[in-house]
Amino acid sequence: MSTKKNYRKHTAAFKTRVVLEALKERETLSELGHRYQLHPTQIATWKKEFLSGAEHVFGDGPVVDAKAHEKERAELHQQIGELTVTVNWLKKKLL
Repeated sequence: MSTKKNYRKHTAAFKTRVVLEALKERETLSELGHRYQLHPTQIATWKKEFLSGAEHVFGDGPVVDAKAHEKERAELHQQIGELTVTVNWLKKKLL
């Protein structure tokens, strides 16, 4: 008989709150673990993940190409127009 371990799923908001508390260093990881019912190693792992992704917060991010967006918008408006004509035509045929 195999026993399957049930792992708890934590929300991103919860993980962020725990990591921010850990970064303040007012309490040890053991104390935080006791308070949040987590293993200190788990908190340390989340902290490392958080810090490794921190550089992306202030990065350039994706470059917004205004011309490409405008072209896509125009194409979508054209499709909307064509679909509207088709719907109206079908409505007339059914009546």
